[in-house]
Amino acid sequence: NILLQVLDDGRITDSQGRTVDFKNTIIILTSNLGSSAILEGIDEDGQISEQAKQQVEQMLKSAFRPEFLNRLDEIVFYKPLTREEITQIVDLMLEDLKKRLAEKELGLAVTDAAKALIAQEGYDPVYGARPLKRYIQQKLETLLARYILEKDPAPDTILQADCEDGKLVIRE
Repeated sequence: NILLQVLDDGRITDSQGRTVDFKNTIIILTSNLGSSAILEGIDEDGQISEQAKQQVEQMLKSAFRPEFLNRLDEIVFYKPLTREEITQIVDLMLEDLKKRLAEKELGLAVTDAAKALIAQEGYDPVYGARPLKRYIQQKLETLLARYILEKDPAPDTILQADCEDGKLVIRE
């Protein structure tokens, strides 16, 4: 109901009488609702079929109240990420990890094979790129932490993440 108030009035007021103005705000809502229909409805040229869009719109109508849907200006359908886009997201996440390691005076080099494994294992077409972060934390960061605790590498050491027998490995 609060979201309906924001979408309808462009502002909300709390019990203390304080008002927050949303008049110059763009609100973007995302959902995985209908993602399976979209995945199945992509044609050869990567476009989402009209049938899939109609199927998703029916799912939206059954999942959300009409008063909510009527306040939306537009419903945008996103295509699943390409391999190249997934790899770019992996690169961005790895840059963040490299910065954190640099604060500990350690470097990180990640081979293309390791990046490919992370992209393949960590990406889920239904959930998008969100599982990539968890995969990097659970598989790569945990591996790095164990390596650092066990080997105690000297400052300015560059650790290398690679793929060996379908698993991530760390070496100096």
